[in-house]
Amino acid sequence: MSGAISSRAWLVNALITVVLWGIWGAFSGLSPQNGFPETLVYCVWALTMIPPALVVLAQVGWRFDRSPKAIGYGLAIGLLGAGGQMLLFYAVARGPAYLIFPVISLSPVVTIALSALLMGERTGRLGAIGIVLALLALPTFDFAPGSAGGSSLTWLIPALIVMLCWGLQAYFMKAANHVTSAESIFVYMMLSGLVLVPVAWAMTDFAKPINWGLSGPGLAVLIQMLNAIGALTLVFAFRYGKAIIVAPLANAGAPLATALLSLVILGVVPGPLKTLGIVLALVASLLLAIEPDAEDKQATETA
Repeated sequence: MSGAISSRAWLVNALITVVLWGIWGAFSGLSPQNGFPETLVYCVWALTMIPPALVVLAQVGWRFDRSPKAIGYGLAIGLLGAGGQMLLFYAVARGPAYLIFPVISLSPVVTIALSALLMGERTGRLGAIGIVLALLALPTFDFAPGSAGGSSLTWLIPALIVMLCWGLQAYFMKAANHVTSAESIFVYMMLSGLVLVPVAWAMTDFAKPINWGLSGPGLAVLIQMLNAIGALTLVFAFRYGKAIIVAPLANAGAPLATALLSLVILGVVPGPLKTLGIVLALVASLLLAIEPDAEDKQATETA
């Protein structure tokens, strides 16, 4: 019975993360559009990570792992995540979310490649097909620049870097779950985000008009809280489930939910080539997300 409860718990928490992050991504560009710079949006996001961190710390008696391995993994995970967030806010202020997030959803390709090279893991047929489709999808986002959201290079390069950062982050998250707790990982993620706040603040051009009203920082708090709560449920998904399953589901599912929501909200119909890219990215991400689960079931049956 407890095994069944744990199985349901990781799936419920992972799906909550996908939904919350999907909605967050779809609306993350609103604050910069309302005159609140993306650098300050980052500062707001980092601050919204504090309440969930306090929640998880309280649940473990205000103790977290301070071993060198935990610190190293925690900072790597946190800085890759925070750096990716900073670049993501830059990208969504300059390009369409329905194209940016399908690119980011391909981050499991990076995770799988690193796992194969450094951990000796091998992907199955579904994963291999997913990687091929991902490689076919990426070039389509750079065709016909200016047809959607201006020159694609202004958002495509940052989106590719975010994809790389979050793919690396998921790899370290997989490794870290063998040496430390999910709660400790989350606390270091929060601390790493706060470390970069002075950098984001210094990058802000205060000479330009800034919207300090409710539609600026007020709206940013509401939107970024979705991300923070989703990160908290992700911690519980990692507690009850396996990182090799949870990480691809969150990294692929949430950006795709954002892309679909953005298309519905905006009522935009991309050109044929970009539509093909979105479809290829969708299929690739789904295959990359379910591949670890298929491998896990096969290993269990073999045992």
